[in-house]
Amino acid sequence: MNQRFQTILFCILWGTVMGQAQSSVWQSPDEQFGKLFQDVQTSGVFPDSKTFADATPRFSPNTVLANYEKARQNRKFSLKNFVEQQFVLTTDPPVLPTGKPNTGQSAQEYMTSLWPLLTRQANAASRPKSGSFIPLPKPYVVSNSRAAELTYWDSYFTMLGLQASGQTMLIRNLIDNFAYLIRTFGFVPASNRTYALSRSQPPVFALMVSLLSEVQGRRIVLKYLPELQLEYNFWMDGRTRLTARNPAYRRVARLAEGVYLNRYYDDWDTPRPEAYREDVELTRKLKDKEVPLFYRNLRAGAESGWAFSSRWLKDGKNLRSIRTTDLIPVDLNCLLLILERTLAEGYRLKGDTRRMRMYQILARQRHDAIQRYCWSDRRRFYFDYDFVAKKPATIYSAAAVLPLFVKITTPEQAQHVGQTLEREFLKAGGLMATTTTRSELTWDAPNVHASIQWFAIQGLRNYNLMELANRIKLNWTTENLRFYRATGTLPNTYDATSSGRSTSDEPLPQGYGPTNGVLLRLLKEN
Repeated sequence: MNQRFQTILFCILWGTVMGQAQSSVWQSPDEQFGKLFQDVQTSGVFPDSKTFADATPRFSPNTVLANYEKARQNRKFSLKNFVEQQFVLTTDPPVLPTGKPNTGQSAQEYMTSLWPLLTRQANAASRPKSGSFIPLPKPYVVSNSRAAELTYWDSYFTMLGLQASGQTMLIRNLIDNFAYLIRTFGFVPASNRTYALSRSQPPVFALMVSLLSEVQGRRIVLKYLPELQLEYNFWMDGRTRLTARNPAYRRVARLAEGVYLNRYYDDWDTPRPEAYREDVELTRKLKDKEVPLFYRNLRAGAESGWAFSSRWLKDGKNLRSIRTTDLIPVDLNCLLLILERTLAEGYRLKGDTRRMRMYQILARQRHDAIQRYCWSDRRRFYFDYDFVAKKPATIYSAAAVLPLFVKITTPEQAQHVGQTLEREFLKAGGLMATTTTRSELTWDAPNVHASIQWFAIQGLRNYNLMELANRIKLNWTTENLRFYRATGTLPNTYDATSSGRSTSDEPLPQGYGPTNGVLLRLLKEN
């Protein structure tokens, strides 16, 4: 790499993004309420930790804490009653009853009718006095009828359905909200909750902008170029400080001289507020010195969107062995490759040929590094790379379809990936969009998720592997339509080997954004 190129790269990536500094103003509820938060979350007052993490205090945090110290002196003190007096526990919209679909209503009509139910109105753009919710300036679409917040990577798949429904304005509003979050915090948080401000999710903002450009033209990339650049800066923060002795910082890792790839990470090493009790319970058999690293790896697993999977586990079985930050995920780096290509295009449209060429070079370097470190000639499949152990991971995961989606594989490699998908992952209900490891974790076999179906189908089409792409599409759409006819709604995930069985024990809400989105887009092709 020549000195001029290094200087340009340093100038773009150097420094802390101003938005990130602002995140300290938005305190997470565990920071705001300290001992009270710990007491509530570990007491079992509520069936899950998210209930209290999402609660809105009726008074300032200082007042609530003072009231707590006073109230707990009373022998008849009830923690549950105190919380109900001091907090509004939910502002979520009511859940519509589930049941059989309306007579004569097709699945497409049902999904299209859900958009108003899943749309939340814009909030005041100023920060509330307290509470974990971060207001958004424009209307947005949530993942299901019970949700109040906007989640990052789910929204891309939801947008596929919005596009199929002709809802261009809602797509634009969603992208504008994500752009607002990037400008405010320097990155896209996992959701618009203050407890998500330490992590992002798979970087799909460039895919969102590309989707909008299919309707409004490629020059729309120019409008969001500053935010695309900020997101890239976030993922590459610390690149210039890496050495052979100190090969990783935050989300970037140095694999060799001039070779940089990315990992998932979290800036905090404490229990997740929205899963506080559950996280604390997992540490009971760990040594004290092991706990902070465990929490960081658990949080990094949450950033991956694959929360959770044996893919991140050292022993492939026990969640306590999670080591997400040791791994270079193949799918993450493919998505960042898309971001680099989009930045190159944006600077071309702007007439900045110097930066255009720089990002073209960076994209090519990442392309070569993925091929070098994530492809296994022996197993003829893509794997995550363990940069600590300096060897590929051993877990087969459907994340291997992303190199096909971004078109960096050779035709021969694509053939081999397709053969493994067909032999190991394809079931009656679609691809086990996870791993080949059967466990109780959401992103392990036999679960099916909409996101990987989309990446796999499009990736296989890129290499003219149409027969397999069509089989995946047919299996997955058929099972979803069967599920709809049986339940009157659509699932987040289901068992790929057992017809019509949801893998969730909870009552099904109306709709699920990613499933709605991918299913609508695929059905529209017929």
